[in-house]
Amino acid sequence: MKTRLLSQDMIKSLITMKDVVDVVEKTYHGMGEGTVINPAKVNLDLGETAEYPPYKGFMNAMPAFIGFEDIAGLKWAGGNLGMRPLMDLPYVSALLMLVDAPTLQFIGVMDSAHITNLRTGAQSAVASCYLTKKRNITLGLYGAGMQGHTQTMAFAERFTLNKVVVYDVFPAASEKYKADCAHLVKDGNIVIAKTPEEVCKDADIIVCVTQSKDKYVKDEWIKPGQILFPMGSYQECEDKFIKNADKIIVDHIEQCMHRGALSGLYEKGELKESDVYATIGEVVANKKSVVPVEESHERILCLPIGTGSMDVAVGGIVLERAKEKGVGGEYEFV
Repeated sequence: MKTRLLSQDMIKSLITMKDVVDVVEKTYHGMGEGTVINPAKVNLDLGETAEYPPYKGFMNAMPAFIGFEDIAGLKWAGGNLGMRPLMDLPYVSALLMLVDAPTLQFIGVMDSAHITNLRTGAQSAVASCYLTKKRNITLGLYGAGMQGHTQTMAFAERFTLNKVVVYDVFPAASEKYKADCAHLVKDGNIVIAKTPEEVCKDADIIVCVTQSKDKYVKDEWIKPGQILFPMGSYQECEDKFIKNADKIIVDHIEQCMHRGALSGLYEKGELKESDVYATIGEVVANKKSVVPVEESHERILCLPIGTGSMDVAVGGIVLERAKEKGVGGEYEFV
């Protein structure tokens, strides 16, 4: 069996953000129903936090099986703040390998950086649809880089963005974001915040997509009826908010205990898996109920740290379209 090879440019020609948002929702439903299988990712520290090797990066192995596509796959992906910026390369480096589940024949190998960027944006937008009934919102955004862009793209697929308030430590990044994303926001109403606190003041939903290791979002900034998504690899909100949040909802319990906003408290024994109210999959599949935040006035911490199932599911759609349109080359490894 031949394996189809697809570059990033090919993938960009085959899918849209709307496609990805729809597939992400279906994948969450599968996770809740048990028809999508997603083991916890395996992390290889290449100097992200370890002293050796000193490359300021990491790689994750992220396997999954997607029942509604009958495929399995592995994303091998990571980020680097060492040599890649110096070489003018993007932070993310990623490949996706897909197999036909019944035969284990490799059917596709493709770039996964673009898929990663799109599905990460889609995760928070889809989860938000199940936590609030509002469809006209103000979005608060920390981080104006690639993820700031794709978060906005994804939210614009499911919500009318009346206003976006964005903060980035690099003012030039905020200005570029405003120029790039104005068409996604009603009347181009993007406000560049002068301080981090401004982002939370009027927001319905707050998304953090930064590389910061500072716990910059304060407990007192998050008001009843707001949802916070700390999407970064580290902890972007202070411990006090995590402990005081009315509900904690995650995409993958085991994974979220070891990376991202919850890992620090978990390692200190101050947070348990039982403190998590539900997974996003359970909420989407209606296994756990959530009263919309505008009615419950709860403060919700939602953490979709990212699962391989999202990449594999999106990759499956990409592969089918590539076959239909004759895009990509084929190679016989065996």
